Amino acid sequence: MPLVKRLAELADEMTAWRRDIHAHPELGFQEQRTSDFVAAQLQAFGVEVHRGIGRTGVVGVLRCGSSGRTLGLRADMDCLPIEEQNSFAYKSKHSGRMHACGHDGHTTMLLGAAKYLAESRDFDGTVNFVFQPAEEGLGGAKAMVEDGLFRRFPCEAIFGMHNRPGMPLGRFAVRSGPMMAGGAFFDIDIEGRGAHGARPEAGIDSVLVAAHVTAALQSIVARNVRPVDTAVLSVTQIHGGNAYNVIPQSARLSGTVRAFSEEVMQLIGRNLARVAEGVAAGFGAAAKADFRVIFPPTINDAKEADYAAGVCADVVGAGNVRRDPALIMASEDFAFMLNEVPGCYINIGNGDGEGACEVHNPSYDFNDRALPYGASFFARLVETRLAK
Repeated sequence: MPLVKRLAELADEMTAWRRDIHAHPELGFQEQRTSDFVAAQLQAFGVEVHRGIGRTGVVGVLRCGSSGRTLGLRADMDCLPIEEQNSFAYKSKHSGRMHACGHDGHTTMLLGAAKYLAESRDFDGTVNFVFQPAEEGLGGAKAMVEDGLFRRFPCEAIFGMHNRPGMPLGRFAVRSGPMMAGGAFFDIDIEGRGAHGARPEAGIDSVLVAAHVTAALQSIVARNVRPVDTAVLSVTQIHGGNAYNVIPQSARLSGTVRAFSEEVMQLIGRNLARVAEGVAAGFGAAAKADFRVIFPPTINDAKEADYAAGVCADVVGAGNVRRDPALIMASEDFAFMLNEVPGCYINIGNGDGEGACEVHNPSYDFNDRALPYGASFFARLVETRLAK
């Protein structure tokens, strides 16, 4: 089964939807216009609409036949706080906000699949189209789960997708087991003793302590995490003082940790506190660490990953599906859904020419030519999993 013909025919309409969403980006839990747009389209297709799940989330329900089988398909809707640098006609109309990660494309691909399935109804069961808010670090998936997503809309399995710049158009990547790292944020507050910048002997320099703590933290991955486990710890902020001639009383370090298992994440968190407190004490200062796991690792169910790869092969041919892609150090809050029901998260090629700009970049744009491929994947998932 190649690319769905009807979805290829809908390419121009899907492009118009995607560009409209791109021009009106909304940050996490503020996706009011986007939710309105999604709900209106689903209602026009004849799909049952439920709103307000996880605050601004939308779930469309489409039933066909008499089977009790269920399937979930998920897309994210929020944008990033980035000033867009593109100049095309549909660039962001809102200063400081843009769809720099392709969620406009993800939402559109799922809408395209919903329209096609509502027209064809070539399946037996229930499809839940899950449009999630606040993926970018705010825990929208967790909010939907805690709001009863799977209790209200049962799913035997759930599938999601993310575009991959640099991967050729018409290609997919699917991995069994851990695929994307779990993510944590941390803050370390250091308390020294303020003094005149010309008399450091009278104080305890919190900035100097912060510099030594930063260097010492790098020993955690190098010497506490097993070499066969993959992890990263990055200090991304150091704040302290606001005058040239004052040694500040306090300083703060902040950063992120990524790992592919809960155990490694917790090991790093424990050692981060130990190292910070020990180094600070050596200088006569005090340190207090706040370590927060934001996302668990994204772990694909082996059976569902194999199934998803087979559907990808049906759409684009087995030679265009990579089943052993490299691990991804970025995090994805679809992990909260995968912790509740089995499923799989895959990558779709966004092109290695046009659209190859990396995500979270002010010049990024989703490649509209990928829309029929992603929509076909979602549609074929339903037609094969819920076959009559």
